[in-house]
Formats: sequence, C-alpha cells, structure tokens
Amino acid sequence: MKQHLVLALVFGMCVAMLAPGAHAEKFRAGAAFRIITPDPLLPVSGGVGTPEPVNKKMGDLSARAIVLEKGDTRVAFVAVDLLGFPSTLCDKVRAQVKGVPADNVIIGSTHCHSAPDPYAFPDEQGNIGADLKYLDWVCAKAAEAVNEAVDKLEAVQLKTAVGEAKGKIAYNYYAPELYDHRCGVLQVIHLKGKNKGKPLATLVNYATHPEVIGNDQGILSPDLCGPLYDRIQAKTGGMGMFMNSAQGGMVTADCRGPEGGKDIQTWEECIRIGELMADEALRIVEAEPVQEDPGLLCLAKKVEFPVDSKLMRYIIEKSPMNYPISADGKVTTRLNLVNVGQAQMLTIPGEALPNIGFYVKRHMPTKQPFLLGLTNDAFGYMLTKVDWKSFKRYDYISQTGLGEMTGETYIDEALKFIAESPKPDAPKE
Repeated sequence: MKQHLVLALVFGMCVAMLAPGAHAEKFRAGAAFRIITPDPLLPVSGGVGTPEPVNKKMGDLSARAIVLEKGDTRVAFVAVDLLGFPSTLCDKVRAQVKGVPADNVIIGSTHCHSAPDPYAFPDEQGNIGADLKYLDWVCAKAAEAVNEAVDKLEAVQLKTAVGEAKGKIAYNYYAPELYDHRCGVLQVIHLKGKNKGKPLATLVNYATHPEVIGNDQGILSPDLCGPLYDRIQAKTGGMGMFMNSAQGGMVTADCRGPEGGKDIQTWEECIRIGELMADEALRIVEAEPVQEDPGLLCLAKKVEFPVDSKLMRYIIEKSPMNYPISADGKVTTRLNLVNVGQAQMLTIPGEALPNIGFYVKRHMPTKQPFLLGLTNDAFGYMLTKVDWKSFKRYDYISQTGLGEMTGETYIDEALKFIAESPKPDAPKE
C-alpha cells in the first residue's frame, strides 16, 4: 500500500509538472498616480508661444504609472497631463526610478492644452514662460508614482483589445473622417484578495487632442482626460490612464456645436467626451477573454532626426531644457517596442499624422496594434515628405515639425524595428 501511495504521489507530481502553465511565471502589475496641479496655479500652454494666465482650475493634473512584470522583464508606462514631455525631463524621471531599467521606463504626455509649459519655449528675445522648478517637481512626482507601482506589484490577469470607439469623440479638423477610430485598451485584473476579478488599472490608447478647454479661457485643467480617469475609477474601481496616439494634423476632440455651430469649450463638454471615451474603452475590452500566461517584452533603439525647421532649431538651441543636438543639426531620441500578450506597442516621439499611424499599424504583426504618441519625446508634428509644406493648411504643422524627413525617418526606423523584433503572442484558437 505504501509503495502504491508513493507511486501515486510521484505520478501526480509528474502530471502537475507537465500540465500547461505549471511553471508559468506570474504576470504581475502595479499602478499609482500623483497629483501635479501647481499651487499656486501657473499659466498654461497650448503650443509654441507665451503661456496664458489662469485664474481657476477645473479638475486636477496628474502623473500616472502602470508597471508590468513577467519573469525578469519589468516595464513602466507613465502618462503626464501636459502638452508634451521632452526627453530631458524623461531622463530626470528615470534617474529617480528604482526597480525598472531606464530603457523600460516609457513616458508619454496626454497633450493637454490647458496645463503649464513643459518645453520652456523661448520667445524672440530668448525669454521663457515656463517654471523650471515646477517641472523638476513634476519629474519627482512621476518617479514617485512609478516607485509606488513597483512596490505594489501583485499577480494579475491580462486583457488587451483594439476596437472602434463609437460616438462623438473625435474628428479631423482638416478632413473630418481622416483619423483612426480605433481605441486600444490594456487592462490588468486583480487575481487575489477582496478585489479579485476587478480591474486594477485600465490604459486607454486613442488619438485625439485634449483641447476642449484650450489655453485661452483662464482655466487650468486636464481637459477630457480628467473625466476619463474618474469614469474608469467609478465603473471599475481601478486606475485609469490615457496615452495618445497618431493625432497630428489635426485630430481633435469633437466638441463641435450642433449644425456646424461654435465649439462647445466647457468643462461639461470635457465630461461628456471623457466619459464617452472611457465607456467605449471598457465596452471594447469587456468581451475579451483573459490571456493565459501572456508574454512581456520591451526593446529600445536610438533614432536620429535632422532638424530642418528654423523655428524648431531656435527652440532646441535657446531653451534652457538643454536639448541635445549634434554639430550637423540632428537630434537623437528613443523608440520603444513592447509586446504584452497579444498586443504590440510602438512609441512615437511626437505628433505623427494619421496616415503615418495607419501605415505603421498595418505592418505590425498583430490584430492589436497600439501606437503611443508623444512618448519618450515630443518633437512637434511628424509629416511625410509629400505632405511637408504641400498644402496651405499644413503651413503651421510644417513649421512646428523637425523637418521634411521626420515622418519618413520614423516610418523606416519603425518598420525595421518591427521586422527585427519577436512577434507578440498569437491568439488562442
């Protein structure tokens, strides 16, 4: 009997060892955020130029972090409610992060147009309107959020999805229907404890300008992103995060009034659009199955862009942000490629036009492509050479982009990166 019992135990152990996922490494996640609303309030920036004064706030600006871990790989996604987040600021955050390799700390801006100037834009006399102490404080708060997320890592389940977001959310100001209607969603779900089965965090990836409020109403605000966060928190109990996509030239919030009337630039309209986007993101991800034993991969590569624009050259050279630029007039930035389960994510260091986004997504080996715009850098608009200065409508975005070859260079480097990298998980049959 004893011999039979021992054999039965050994057999059971062997079956367990051979069972699918028996040695699967745990997929873990953590999330945290920090409020970065300045006190006292600071002027707000909607682009190149002098920031506009404010006298009140509607909602709070925040820095949000989601950290993912699988085996030896750990990746941090960070989003800040600012117009952009240059690489010099990203590096300040990374220097204060513990437990995540610097190359795996991926930092994007929501591109909110009613927050303080993060670029330190110089005027014609070289004066700036940015508060550099505030920006250092933001970097510290963003790093705190990442470090807390690392400390709170726990076993989770993963869902990812990409689907069409419906309703009056966005449109292309230059050509109404020329934009990507797809919304990417990454959701991590508590595996244990009192919140088992409930979302820990939900990342929403969608292309739009959060500029309902804008920078000319005397209001500091996270714009539609604030209500999106609140809606996700209210409906799931977990943290929400927004990361932009290829929204350049000029995909913006659809706050158009009825019958082509004046734009509705109110906080109530921010709530309408933000809540609708949150509801659509949750609808898109809800029906997706949990992914069993999802993989996690994060790669980084350096990319150079020539600076042809006189305006952008002036900003880079005169801003106190100390943007690195080579003697032959090139800037270097970083691209990240992340495979998480069945999804593949690629960063964009600026505002790529929708056609660039569509083209790159079409070459990503997944049905769940994410493009993280204004991430790791924010070098203005990115156009292809055939669009550069080709239309009067594109005069402004050509002037505020690095140059004619920015879009071409990005496409070439992105496609090489994709081709040379492992593919994400295949969908289960």
